[in-house]
Order: sequence, then C-alpha cells, then structure tokens
Amino acid sequence: QVHLVESGGGLVQPGGSLRLSCAVSGSPFSPYTMGWYRQPPGKQRELAATITSGGSTDYADSVKGRFTISRDNAKMTAYLQMNSLKPEDTAVYYCNYRPSYYSTTYWGQGTQVTVSS
Repeated sequence: QVHLVESGGGLVQPGGSLRLSCAVSGSPFSPYTMGWYRQPPGKQRELAATITSGGSTDYADSVKGRFTISRDNAKMTAYLQMNSLKPEDTAVYYCNYRPSYYSTTYWGQGTQVTVSS
C-alpha cells in the first residue's frame, strides 16, 4: 500500500521560509507525478505546484518565483521550498502522488502552514 507522510509545516513570519517534505513508502508506481495542493481557511483546495518523473514543473501564478518543487527519486521524497512567504500562503498543504498511467491518486495527511506576525 502506498503511503505518504508529510512534514515541515509550522508558524513563520511574513518574508520567512519553510520547506515541506513528502516521503512516499510502500510499492510505488513509476513513472509518477508529485504535487502540492493547499487549502486556505474558508476556501477550496487549489494546486500549488507539480513535478513529473522527468523533472518538468508547473506552478500556480500565486506562488511562481517564490516556491520551488523538487524530488529525490532515490529517497522517494518530494519537497516544496517556500520563500518570501505571505499571510495569504496560510493553508493546510497536502502532498499528492499520481501514477502516470493509472487513475488512482494518493494524498498525504496535510500539514498546517501559518504565516503571521
């Protein structure tokens, strides 16, 4: 069974940085796309960033230039480096794992990111 464990969330001041990690365990499929989604308070879940098995990335306009998604295939771990954080980045962040040739997707448990003074 594929299992995703997130870590790295917390409280940070505006302008600060955080790095989220998502470790994938079990019997992973290959190739696959990793993604980070977020859900601000009172809003719908939205896509923040994705990265394919080949390293191609995509970002929401709201995070471009500030967030960087990466992956370490040997460690089966995805990362989201978040710089220049703003209060509007406050949300629960969810890691997503999607095999390229199957419809089934997997989600992490979510980790809270709060940007506040």
